[in-house]
Amino acid sequence: MSNTDVRTLTVMIPCYNEQESLPALFARMDELVANAPARLRYTLLFVDDGSKDNTRPLVRDYAGKHSDYAEYLFLSRNFGKEKAMYAGIMHTHTDGLVIIDADLQDPPELIPEMAELWFQGYEDVYARRRSREGESWLKKATSRWYYSLLQKISGVEIQRDTGDFRLLDRKCIEALQRLDESERNSKALFSWIGFKKIEFLYDRDKRVAGTTKWSYPKLFHLAMDGITSFTIAPLKIATWAGSIVSVAAFLYALFLIVRTLVSGIDVPGYASTMVVMLFLGGVQLLCLGIIGEYLGRIFMQTKGRPNYLIEESKLSSNNQAVDKKQ
Repeated sequence: MSNTDVRTLTVMIPCYNEQESLPALFARMDELVANAPARLRYTLLFVDDGSKDNTRPLVRDYAGKHSDYAEYLFLSRNFGKEKAMYAGIMHTHTDGLVIIDADLQDPPELIPEMAELWFQGYEDVYARRRSREGESWLKKATSRWYYSLLQKISGVEIQRDTGDFRLLDRKCIEALQRLDESERNSKALFSWIGFKKIEFLYDRDKRVAGTTKWSYPKLFHLAMDGITSFTIAPLKIATWAGSIVSVAAFLYALFLIVRTLVSGIDVPGYASTMVVMLFLGGVQLLCLGIIGEYLGRIFMQTKGRPNYLIEESKLSSNNQAVDKKQ
């Protein structure tokens, strides 16, 4: 495809209880579409992840008024943002895909600039945050630590200070459509698939309205999914921990035997025995927990359930799901 060809670009917007943000989002998306360059054609795809407020009626009304470029998927319940994004990816048949949140922390006005890099031949234009307004220092710090750790133990280069806001070429879209794992971490998957990437720096804004849906327990669960999906390092750590404890216990037992035979000193009593037992019990439970995390994910994957179910949709004839189990 040459740089002068007209390309189609889907802007996918996952939504969950975003009624307060939608009016501003609609206005800015209308402006984006109205000012599209001659060689770019936009499609807006809203993926509602089981919202319980007025998000769906607002999206339905907007898509009805802008049927030439607005589409939607309404999932049957809240499956989580990762699977909502997967649903959108599975229903994308355009040349490219932009993923952007509904809270407008990621400015849609930057999409044409990202598209310029796409036209230059880059296949994954990922937006890296130069600044992050409205986020606590704890969230920023834990995010840096986590992705640094994930890169070290997985062997996959993870883009730092980067979220879901990016432009993906058709090659990347088709690669992601082939990955139907049930426990997903899209940020790691974007890195894993490879292809020609380029960084796009921007300043992240505050939410225009509402509050974040990501609590720390949800972020922890997402982090665990990323680690267990991309590396068996925790299992190796459990193996090494068990080996070290076993060797230490053997050496300590040997020391006690020698000391008793040589010096005639009695073996320490109840307190030291309890400390050793509790320590060993803790290590065993930790190792069992790590194994359990992997077994649980194997169990979820082998059940073969769909990653999402659609309750209602408005799609163009060219944007139906790929021929694959959802």
